[in-house]
Amino acid sequence: MTGRVWLASGAFVVAAAVIAGAFGAHGLKARLDADALALWETAARYATYAGMALMAIGLTGLVDRSSSPSTWLTTAPWLLSAGGMIFSGTVAALALGGPRWLGAVTPLGGLLMILGLVLFGIAALQLT
Repeated sequence: MTGRVWLASGAFVVAAAVIAGAFGAHGLKARLDADALALWETAARYATYAGMALMAIGLTGLVDRSSSPSTWLTTAPWLLSAGGMIFSGTVAALALGGPRWLGAVTPLGGLLMILGLVLFGIAALQLT
C-alpha cells in the first residue's frame, strides 16, 4: 500500500478512537462501572496510538520513496493495524462484559503493535 493509504487509514483509526472515547465518556458512563470505563478508555487510547503510528508511517513517505521498500517497512503498518485492532478490540469487549478469555488474547495485540513500531524504527535506521 502507499504512504497516502497508511496516512488516511491512520487518520480514520484516530477518528474512530475519538468517537469511541466520547461514546465511553458520555454514552457508557451511566451503564458501566469505573473499572469497565477505565478499560474502555484504555482501548480508545491504544487505538489512538496505533492510528498515530500509521499516520507517521504514511507521513514519512518512505513506502513511496523507495522503488523496493524493505520488508521491515512494508510489514510494520500491517502489524500495527492488526495489533491495534486485537488489543483495542479485546479490551473494549472486556469493558462491555465480553468473555474473560479475551484477556489472554490482548497481550498478542500489544506485542504486534510493539513489533510494528520496532520494524518501523529499523526501516528508518536503514535509510541512506
